[in-house]
Amino acid sequence: MNRTPITVNPEDYPIEYRSLLGSEVYNSSCSPAAQVLFIDKVGGVFIKRAAAGSLCREATMTRYFHKLGLAVPVLDYRTEGAQDYLVTVRAEGEDCTHPMHLAQPERLCDLLATTLRTLHDTPAPDCPIPNHTALYLQTAKTNAEAGMFDATCLLNDRLRDTVRSAADAYAIAARDGKNLTQDALLHGDYCLPNVMLSDWHLSALIDLDHAGMGDRHVDLYWGAWTLCYNLGHDQLRERFFDAYGRDLIDLDKIELISIIETLG
Repeated sequence: MNRTPITVNPEDYPIEYRSLLGSEVYNSSCSPAAQVLFIDKVGGVFIKRAAAGSLCREATMTRYFHKLGLAVPVLDYRTEGAQDYLVTVRAEGEDCTHPMHLAQPERLCDLLATTLRTLHDTPAPDCPIPNHTALYLQTAKTNAEAGMFDATCLLNDRLRDTVRSAADAYAIAARDGKNLTQDALLHGDYCLPNVMLSDWHLSALIDLDHAGMGDRHVDLYWGAWTLCYNLGHDQLRERFFDAYGRDLIDLDKIELISIIETLG
């Protein structure tokens, strides 16, 4: 977790938060789209601030995952003026990018895979975001129209040779997106920084702004991607898939997800 000491003006925040902001405050942001403050008080509290309406899905799905025992509680969510505010407690332990976790890559890989399989096997008939796939494909369409394209998301050289632009990627997404299902509870951004462990047991899943009922291969893609990115090599991809369970993995779908992800 990033922790850079920062000075903030409490009057820039809702009056109910100002007593918290009198304590030690750290910048824990990882995206220009949102400011995340960590307050080192009562076990740790996060205040996330972003454009009005942009944190609604994260608040909704964090509350839902908390009900399932998979996330920390939401202390407050509100919109004031042009800003959204989301307040949560700090999860126990450290995220999976902590050196003590990265020092045991095989153990980390297996835990990441089995935790994901457990998430996907969790019954969620009342999930408040039942249509992740539709939202996912609509985002791909919107971003393709804006010309967004990131070839680094592609899984291999064969794909990089054939998918060279947003137009190429969206043509495939529009043609094959109908093959994606909505039959598993997803994290939506299943990367090592978003999985909190305490003594090598899941403490919480965080940053749930892309969660919902969707196609498991979205999470499988990101699980394989994050191991490669955070460990600096791709030697554990097959082990990750084996530990998850090959019975539910379609490698063609994972390639499709990698193409869609080029569109942001």
